[in-house]
Amino acid sequence: MQEEIEHKTVNFAISTVKLSARTLLKGAQFFLRQYDKSASQGKQSMKRLIRQNRGVTNLEIEKTGIKDFDRYAKRYHIDYAIQKDLSCTPPRFLIFFKAQDADALNAAFKEYSAAVLNKAERPSVLTKLHDLAQVIANLPDKVRHKEEERGL
Repeated sequence: MQEEIEHKTVNFAISTVKLSARTLLKGAQFFLRQYDKSASQGKQSMKRLIRQNRGVTNLEIEKTGIKDFDRYAKRYHIDYAIQKDLSCTPPRFLIFFKAQDADALNAAFKEYSAAVLNKAERPSVLTKLHDLAQVIANLPDKVRHKEEERGL
């Protein structure tokens, strides 16, 4: 956790005797370059993804799986942007990613689709609970009823 915080932190320090506008401008430009280097992984805006000049390809995904896909994309360090295509009904979601990430994206989608299939095959917890409640209700009454003995 601490390592992530240190990785995301950027120090901005200018040491000079007399602070001029030119020095301040150079410092700000340096800061922006450092920010662009550190913030160019994972989910991004379309503009930032295209600005990397590495070629962009796309893939279609269902709306329900966007958050689930994000976890696998982080694992494989894929830079991507999600766009909503409103030209059809229901709207489609397109994932744009860098062309060099194609192999990593295929591996991530293979793992993601396997997880989705496993999730669909698993029975729901509520169904299991309901079935167990019915089994317990059908069991013969084995509860002992303790009666109080009174000594006269």
